[in-house]
Amino acid sequence: MLREKDIRRQLEEKKRQLEKDYLQLFRERFGRKSERYIADPDQLRIDFGNTDDGADAAEGLGQAVEEADLIPAHQTSAAAGGRRQPKKKKSNAFPAHLPRVETIVDVPEDAKVCPQHGQKTLLPESMWDVREKLVLIPATLEVHVSKYKKYACSNQPQCGIASAQRPTGIVEGDKYDTSVATQIITHKYGYFLTLYRMQDMFALSGWTPGRSLLLNILQGCHFIIEPLIAYFKQQLLRDRVIACDDTGTTLLYPKVLPDFDLSDRRQARAAEVYQKALKENKSSINAKTWAYRGQTVKLNLFDFTVSRHRDGPELFFEDYSGTILGDCWHGFEFIAIESDGKILRAACNSHARRKFEQLTDYPAARKKWMDWFWELYDFESEAKEQGLVGDALLAHRRAHQRAVWDQMKTELVSIESRTEQVVLPKSDFRKALNYVQNHWAELTRYLDDADLPLDNNECEQLMRTVALGRKNWMFAGSLLGGERNSAFLSLVSSAHRNDLDVWAYVNDVLSRLLAGETDYAPLLPWHWAAEHPDSVRIYRKAEREDKAARKRKRRQKRRSHLRRR
Repeated sequence: MLREKDIRRQLEEKKRQLEKDYLQLFRERFGRKSERYIADPDQLRIDFGNTDDGADAAEGLGQAVEEADLIPAHQTSAAAGGRRQPKKKKSNAFPAHLPRVETIVDVPEDAKVCPQHGQKTLLPESMWDVREKLVLIPATLEVHVSKYKKYACSNQPQCGIASAQRPTGIVEGDKYDTSVATQIITHKYGYFLTLYRMQDMFALSGWTPGRSLLLNILQGCHFIIEPLIAYFKQQLLRDRVIACDDTGTTLLYPKVLPDFDLSDRRQARAAEVYQKALKENKSSINAKTWAYRGQTVKLNLFDFTVSRHRDGPELFFEDYSGTILGDCWHGFEFIAIESDGKILRAACNSHARRKFEQLTDYPAARKKWMDWFWELYDFESEAKEQGLVGDALLAHRRAHQRAVWDQMKTELVSIESRTEQVVLPKSDFRKALNYVQNHWAELTRYLDDADLPLDNNECEQLMRTVALGRKNWMFAGSLLGGERNSAFLSLVSSAHRNDLDVWAYVNDVLSRLLAGETDYAPLLPWHWAAEHPDSVRIYRKAEREDKAARKRKRRQKRRSHLRRR
């Protein structure tokens, strides 16, 4: 039987775990969703005297007062003496290329006559008041009628009939233009609308299509763009660094199992997962959507698999030579080992940082590690501000960030060499230390490769695209449906990444592919942008520059604050 001491210890351990779970749930529900850094990760932590090495409440309050200097000036109350930053004056004029419909507004007839001076004189038009109002007109549908002439020899049926060749259509009969298909694609994969919502939108213009018809149009377009997506993959695999991430997607179990080609490894894996779901009487499968993002080749590719088995990435990278940037999933390690040195792994430092950021124990040690990670990001930000690339970037990283990693290494060695137990083996802090120690080579690989970023955040952000779609579509109805979604997401996301007018790009791509074009190089987003400068969203670049400037200002203010401390 357990002694009272052992029972008490187990209950205390259970209580600590429940408190930890509660704090984690509270942070996920009410905490900050962004990863913006604050000057002190423990500024909201109150020491009640029962922590090992935390600062007392008075000291914490003093730090909070010091950190008040970090509040941006535009958020300071005017009553407290703070001065608001003047806002940039924005022009309210509407774009000049929009058509204008002018209306002359006259005064009533009796207002044109003055009781004392008689008829009033009309002032020159340059002195009139002009007000512009933006008016939205719902999409207008037109039916273009093509009449094909026919020629034949009189009374000579054996000669046949001559008539112009009919163009290839998206669906049989060529009843729907590429503009209709483009509207469906951009609204579903750019704005994440479901087909039944698009049905209502088309109804506003006087045409109510069936949902099965909209799906047939999407299926036809998928067949058309498949060679282009395959070409995109060839181009992406030329990049030295490819980032990868994945997220879950619900796949409905089919009423009738499709016929699988078991000689194909991908289909064999799908058959295995389907059979397992059938045995477990499941109505759906937890499938995966993968994102592959080129570092210098500005393409985003998505892929759909029935599970998080390595078959998906392994097939994608089977002919690849370069570096895979991602999390420390064991599948990437296997792919690198099987490649005989052709593929290297690089790990995401944001993953490592989050291990410490989410800690609820060892606050002083946690703060030390968080400070080191902030230093890494500060130095990387400085390099970006200076526009360093290539050897200059590597020199900057080695001169500044290498020293931070050396401090981390020294701390790890120090913890391991101590005879007394300073970190509990099952604590979250120990797990965070083990993560850094076990993946040290992958986390520091960017120090020797200028093409490698510090983290995988940009690829992870692509998962928002899938999450938004998942929230609206809810599931993939079939394996083919998941693959179709991935192909269209690849096309739309790559256009968006290159700041293109997605509608114009997709419509032109569909039109040219449907016309039989097989030279896919001009259809690469950056080549297409050079040919269509009017379809480049310049404001996107301005938005990024403005965001980078605000981020740079925050970092500079935080660095100056830390130096004062």
